[in-house]
Amino acid sequence: MAGGLGTRLQMGEKPMVRLLGQPLIDRVISALQESSVAKVLVAATASVPETRRWAEEAGIEVVETPGEGYVPDMIYAVEKAGIDEPVLIVMADLPLLRGDIVDEIIEVYENVPEPALSVHTPLEIYRRIGGKPDALFNYQGRFIVPSGVNVLLGSKIRFEQEDYHLILDRIELAVNVNSPRDLAICESILRGDLKI
Repeated sequence: MAGGLGTRLQMGEKPMVRLLGQPLIDRVISALQESSVAKVLVAATASVPETRRWAEEAGIEVVETPGEGYVPDMIYAVEKAGIDEPVLIVMADLPLLRGDIVDEIIEVYENVPEPALSVHTPLEIYRRIGGKPDALFNYQGRFIVPSGVNVLLGSKIRFEQEDYHLILDRIELAVNVNSPRDLAICESILRGDLKI
């Protein structure tokens, strides 16, 4: 999912914001390509022409979505791509994601009975790195934060799907780049200045 305007970040198209010289989307795509994911698609809106151009030049199929919001655009992209099987949805602002983590998520999904899976991180991670989550849920007495990674059944994309809550204590899933502070945290982690 790469159609956001990045209004809070205020650095142009968010997927194209550079982290140590590399676009955020490039880091996410690389993680997906290193995983067992069969095919990668970029869902982009008319508001992100540089992102679209970057994806096309990288040989990645782009599905242009209407720009009506995250959920409507996700539904549109999955239907437009004709995906009926399980589909991994990842936001383009998760630059610390790695292929082995993606595979761990997929393996868990394949072994749970629920048709969908949502990935969360514990609130404690944010306290350790000085981050501030956008959303917070109390799940079975534990505060968790959605990571922006989900698995959904494509054939039921228009319907609410019962999901398994996978809680991973992984810093790589905790830092969505929504602000200059988030970008600085990622830089510190990648440079080794912030120990995790």
